[in-house]
Amino acid sequence: MTSFAETGPRTAVTEGIRVDKVNPRARLLKNIRAVVVIILALVGLIPVFAMGITAFKSRADVVAVPPKLLFEPTLEGFVFLLTDRSQLRGTTLAEAQENAEGGEPIGIFDRIALQNGQRINGPSDFILRLRNSLIIAGGSTLLSVTLGLFAAYAFSRFEIPGKDDLLFFILSTRMLPAVVVAVPLFLMYRQLGLHDTHFGMILLYTVFNLSLTVWLLKGFIDEIPREYEEAALVDGYTRLQAFFKIVLPQAATGVAATTVFSFIFAWNEYAFALMLTSNNARTAPPAIATMLGRGGIEWSAIAAGTLAFLIPVIFITFALRKHLLRGVTFGAVRQ
Repeated sequence: MTSFAETGPRTAVTEGIRVDKVNPRARLLKNIRAVVVIILALVGLIPVFAMGITAFKSRADVVAVPPKLLFEPTLEGFVFLLTDRSQLRGTTLAEAQENAEGGEPIGIFDRIALQNGQRINGPSDFILRLRNSLIIAGGSTLLSVTLGLFAAYAFSRFEIPGKDDLLFFILSTRMLPAVVVAVPLFLMYRQLGLHDTHFGMILLYTVFNLSLTVWLLKGFIDEIPREYEEAALVDGYTRLQAFFKIVLPQAATGVAATTVFSFIFAWNEYAFALMLTSNNARTAPPAIATMLGRGGIEWSAIAAGTLAFLIPVIFITFALRKHLLRGVTFGAVRQ
């Protein structure tokens, strides 16, 4: 008769052998998935890579055929992006070059402009456009997330007459293509004095972002147990105190993810910014797209502007990257 002491180790060894036979296959599938993800990521990053190297190419290298992968990097694109210049010709150009060689040392931006036959007159308006983007995107994100948070809490916790219809109505605002409502909004904004104003753009982006914020945040709040708030109410908290001290800390993941999505939409929006702004509130996307330059399209300046435009989004997305997966899946499960 076989004892337990004899069968125990043998069973363990047998199970260990079975696990060893399964693990290589699981590791192989895991490695294959990782390789596929890396390949897809590299393919998706090809336009970003092309844009990045174009920002540091000279005008001749940008239009070279076939495209150059090995080149001497230059800040020419950033000079064209950040400065306003005038073209020098003939004796004026020769005198400027002589003064640069024999006179006082000049800055690197002035030297690069002079090498292209140009003189820097002052800064460009790109910094102003980038500042407008920060003001409008930041203001609309703050308003839409704040209003959406309170609205999502109300839809999640209270019995509201016609709640489903109201939620669908809020979502329907997201279904409208920008081109469909651009002309009516343009006429209305002209009559109300909101055309080419920061407040008008913040208000518009807030309205269009509310559908996203309400539905995302409602998904998070729905998964926060009501018992937490009921216990707080029994302990003497008001409904508002329970919201700020119980619900809001647990919904922080959802708020962070919703903030990222709302900011990206307002930051990248192009159609409304092109139609409803002209000078004072013009943001960076239409400004970059309409950048013509001196004597032709300056592709290196456009690439440099796009690269600078991506930096805030990359920074915010990287800082809140842990919350984005939960934002896509509409909330986190809490026990």
